[in-house]
This record gives sequence, C-alpha cells and structure tokens, in this order.
Amino acid sequence: MSAAPFLKPPRIVEVRRNILKHNDEVARALRERFLEARVYVVSLVSSPGAGKTAFLERTLAELNRTHRVAALVGDLATENDAVRLRRSGARVEQITTGTVCHLDATMIERALADWDLAALDFLFIENVGNLVCPSSFDLGENRRVVALSVTEGEDKPLKYPTIFQGADLAVVTKLDLAVAAEFDFAAFEGNVQAVAPGLPILRVSAKTNAGMADWVQGLIDVRVPDRL
Repeated sequence: MSAAPFLKPPRIVEVRRNILKHNDEVARALRERFLEARVYVVSLVSSPGAGKTAFLERTLAELNRTHRVAALVGDLATENDAVRLRRSGARVEQITTGTVCHLDATMIERALADWDLAALDFLFIENVGNLVCPSSFDLGENRRVVALSVTEGEDKPLKYPTIFQGADLAVVTKLDLAVAAEFDFAAFEGNVQAVAPGLPILRVSAKTNAGMADWVQGLIDVRVPDRL
C-alpha cells in the first residue's frame, strides 16, 4: 500500500529551496558588483507604518549634502514612497512587486541594470513593509537595518526573531512618541538581546532629528573605502 499523500514531502519545500538558492547566487553577484563600485549598500526592513520612509527621507537629505546617494523602494503598489523620497534630491527608483511581499536579489539586479554604481557612495534599499518574508532574502547589502516604532510594542523581537537575528542594527523610530505610547525601552532591549544577543540598538526621531546625527555619522565612518 502506497504512503498517504500527506506523508509525501511537499513540493513547495523543494521549490522554496531552489528559489533561495537562485536568490543567493544573484545576491553574491550583486555584492561583488557593489564592492567593485565601492558603493555602500544599506537595506531597511520594518512592518508597515514603522516610519522607515520618513527615516530614510531624512537620511537621504542629510547624506546628500556631502555624499552621492540613491535609493530603491519596494512596495506592492503605487510610487508614493519614491515620490516622497525624491524630495531629498537623491535619485530614487520604485520597484513595484505586485503580489510579492518582499524584494529579492533579482528585482534589485533588474532595477540597477543601467545604473553607474561607481557614481554613488551610498545606496539604500527600502523593502516592502513586512517582518517575515524579507528575512530570507539576501539583497547583497553591506548592512541590514530593522526598524521598529515605539507605537508597535516591545515584543516584536519575540514575535519576529528571524528578522532581528539577520539584522546588523535595530532602529527604534518615532522617539518623539515614546512617552505617549508608554514604550518600555528596557523591555524592548531585553527582548532584542534574548533573540539576537549583541545587536546594536539606535533610537531616532525623523521628526525632531533626535539620533539622526549619530546614525548618519556612523554610516560615513563605516563607509571608509578600505572597510568596504
């Protein structure tokens, strides 16, 4: 008697494995291209409404004064975020994913096909608002930043540990609302360390500019060519 259908290895597992393998291959090629062009690439991930677009807009505006910057923005639909980010004076291109809940390396490769990356110092990639899917997809970035606003609660790291474990920095946004939201920084930081020990945490407000100087200077310092 043959095994019941539900005991057979689901085909979706093999398909997903192949997708991730291909993504990693493209990501490696992108990373080599970024390294050759000496452009520092930062990807931003967060849930919807975490304030990462406001954070990125402020970042682009600050860096654009002294450095060559650009951004790719991922969303399921509309170019609203790209239009907004262009106010910084930086080059910004939208990637519309349709039904796909994340950016992948192939999307980045296509979007950058005709770019002269050597003309940039920094490239930012704003992922689709999602704390689940983006965690599995390498985009060839130098640094992955996960953003969380004070209005989302302190337990997000416990609910979505993988995205924090794969990040290089956690940024707490909307610092100006922390008191009103009764955000418990100690609890949040404890939760971060529980799932991603040693992960640095930065507190910022794109509205008041609090913490932004440290963030921008940190990017400038780490982008020293010999460290790329």
